[in-house]
Amino acid sequence: MSAGVGSGSLVRAASVTDVPPGWVLKVRVDTTELALANCGGEIIALENACSHAGGPLGDNRLKDGCHLECPWHNSVFDARTGEVVRGPARKAQKRYPVTVEDGSIYVSVE
Repeated sequence: MSAGVGSGSLVRAASVTDVPPGWVLKVRVDTTELALANCGGEIIALENACSHAGGPLGDNRLKDGCHLECPWHNSVFDARTGEVVRGPARKAQKRYPVTVEDGSIYVSVE
């Protein structure tokens, strides 16, 4: 999914309805691939490439509440913080600021 430009440094990434609770959606904002996670109604934006070996985190489901598992080597991250819950990853996932307004998800990738 490509995103259009929103106001200021925020870019529209998706609609809230595109990311149901418990799901993760891969989107592209400008040149950055993100994984948008809906953790109990809170939308979180993380870098889509796993910090271990670059595996795709988007187009996935959250596990055990708000945990995101990489399909390549099974590293698990806490989507709320980006921190590693289980390796082999050792580095936290980068998070991006999110704003939800009028049913749209806006992300700042600057």
